[in-house]
Amino acid sequence: MTLAPEIVVHPSTVPQPALDEPRAGTRRGDRARFALLVAATGVLYLWNVTVNGMANRYYAAAVQAGSVDWKALLFGSLDAQNFITVDKPPLSQWVMGLSGQLFGFSSASMLVPQALMGVGAVALLYGAVRRIGGPGAGLLAGAALAVTPVAVLMFRFNDPDAAMVLLMTAAAYCTVRAVEHGSGRWLAGAGVALGLAFLAKMLEGVIVMPALAAAYLLARPCGCACGWCTCWVRVWRSWSPPGGSWC
Repeated sequence: MTLAPEIVVHPSTVPQPALDEPRAGTRRGDRARFALLVAATGVLYLWNVTVNGMANRYYAAAVQAGSVDWKALLFGSLDAQNFITVDKPPLSQWVMGLSGQLFGFSSASMLVPQALMGVGAVALLYGAVRRIGGPGAGLLAGAALAVTPVAVLMFRFNDPDAAMVLLMTAAAYCTVRAVEHGSGRWLAGAGVALGLAFLAKMLEGVIVMPALAAAYLLARPCGCACGWCTCWVRVWRSWSPPGGSWC
């Protein structure tokens, strides 16, 4: 009687299900939805943006002065002769004034950078929320900001609020990244963003600093598996008297 030779099949030669294909498809879908969100926000903010004309003429005068004189641009002067400055730090005027230097002063060269700041704020908010709650939550947060009526008005106008909100959102994004890994560099980035927000609208730009600092202190990795809050609880218990009560 002849026995058939035994065939040994190595496990690595057996075709495995393509587990990564659904994940890759999901990632492509997330990127496509994010691109759609950014594109829709751009259309919403840029569509007929010049309908507001010169918008706030007070800041428009400073932008016009900055578009023809570098000293006026640097100090946010209201006129090209640098007789007086506007009542805010000049960061917002720097952006619009540089646009006027490049493309000539007009309603479009002044307001288009404001609209692009809005698109950037929506993208940063999506990125921050996605890292915490996933792509769906990020899309919801970004869309909520994009269609908020006051945001639509703000990012189509020449007030300093557009630059301030963009930089505050950038600070929040940097804080989320710092919380993930306890990164000092990302935390420094948040500080830089808040400093620039101060240059846009003074103390209004740093109003979120206590909340961001608290979020970092409470949520950052603390070097142990128990978490930062639990560390504080253990320290508190170690200070407690033997009976468990201070009374």
